Amino acid sequence: QVQLVESGGGLVQPGGSLRLSCAASGSIFSIDIMGWYRQAPGKERELVARISSGGMTGYASSVKGRFTISRDNAKNTVYLQMNSLKREDTAVYYCNAGVRVVTDPRRYLEVWGQGTLVTVSS
Repeated sequence: QVQLVESGGGLVQPGGSLRLSCAASGSIFSIDIMGWYRQAPGKERELVARISSGGMTGYASSVKGRFTISRDNAKNTVYLQMNSLKREDTAVYYCNAGVRVVTDPRRYLEVWGQGTLVTVSS
């Protein structure tokens, strides 16, 4: 019923920037928390940043000051601006959202995107 589609990943040199986007579509009644997670090779998936519907944000300590999460509620879209990228930021980045659907707004669904690869390398 609800899909998340990420875009914006790619190859970037250390110190460079990338902007990820994630658009939600489907029978959406409302979206609560939206966030970005990442999974590096051989590691567990970890939270990168998240944002509430009201704009409150939280970041992993490893990205604080370098990454900025934002959202456009009218477009059901969340963004992740990544600056001063480091090799250790290389990972598949996943979008995540807590969604209530039109057919049953009382039900809270956790939805994941398919992931987009970010590679930081010279």
